[in-house]
Amino acid sequence: MKTLRVNLGERSYDIVIERGVLARAGEFVTSKGGKVFVITDSNVAPHYLAAAVKSLEGAGLSVKSVTLPAGEKTKSFNTLPMLYSLALEFGLTRSDAVVTLGGGVIGDLGGFMAATYMRGVKFVQIPTSLLAQVDSSVGGKVGVDLPQGKNLVGAFHQPSCVLIDPNTLSTLSPHFFADGMGEVIKYGCIKDEKLFNLLEEIGGDKTRLFEHIDDIIYTCVNIKRLVVEHDERESGERKLLNFGHTYGHALEKLNNFEMSHGAAVAVGMEYITRISERRGQTLPGTAERIAKVCAAYGLNESPSKDVEGIISAVKNDKKSGKGGLDVVLLKKIGEAYTFRTTADYFRG
Repeated sequence: MKTLRVNLGERSYDIVIERGVLARAGEFVTSKGGKVFVITDSNVAPHYLAAAVKSLEGAGLSVKSVTLPAGEKTKSFNTLPMLYSLALEFGLTRSDAVVTLGGGVIGDLGGFMAATYMRGVKFVQIPTSLLAQVDSSVGGKVGVDLPQGKNLVGAFHQPSCVLIDPNTLSTLSPHFFADGMGEVIKYGCIKDEKLFNLLEEIGGDKTRLFEHIDDIIYTCVNIKRLVVEHDERESGERKLLNFGHTYGHALEKLNNFEMSHGAAVAVGMEYITRISERRGQTLPGTAERIAKVCAAYGLNESPSKDVEGIISAVKNDKKSGKGGLDVVLLKKIGEAYTFRTTADYFRG
């Protein structure tokens, strides 16, 4: 078992990385009221809900679970009233807990529900996708989408614990595994050249990748932990975690949220790096390295031909404002920085 501590004063919590920890969830989930509200989705429930509920009930907790349709469209403001109603019917109080069992959609949605229900109840993240394990389950960003864009309604609400079980990755489809690799590659790009070099060396060989996956998860989570400790509310260093995301979110919107997040971020990382290379802001050859490693892991979507649509979506991005737009660029692999510009930067 590997444990990382996110040091945020009264909001501090542990991240536990251990194969099989899902079946021990009850050891880590506490509820003074004795009730736990579990939120999962239709992809995850058949594989892992029974084991989670068994562990929680074995710890003496009363459990209510809800299984939502899988997919980004579930992460909607319109889903929340149903969750609030079910929680009220269950008698969930501020002394109880919410558990999110699933990928980034469930973690974001369930976390926002926990942040807003009765002005806030604690919640535990049990991420089951690679993307959620290496990125979205840590850091306290929770929220839902609006038709105008991703994550436009949200909050900072830190979990009380994150339980990462790498065994859950065995049931991921190639599509969702590639989705998570988009975020793994991002961490190599912005903070860890050694990680990026390892991904290049493995070259998409899934057997070899799984030999390293526990350490890869640990590396990514540790990077995010340190960044969040330094900048919990994204006023400085934490913005670096958005590398590729401004274009990626715009691309997701233009595709009606039917393109995976990781695939869109991969396009965004290469797209913005090609622009920054042409402008002399990034070491030449960096974009080509990103493109090759993304393709090796099944991330080979193309940029949108609707440049004006991208620009319009970028202007609605929550990082955009009257003072301009902060975009994340690379000096080289492993070294990122923010650059103040406007949405027109994405015209190339």
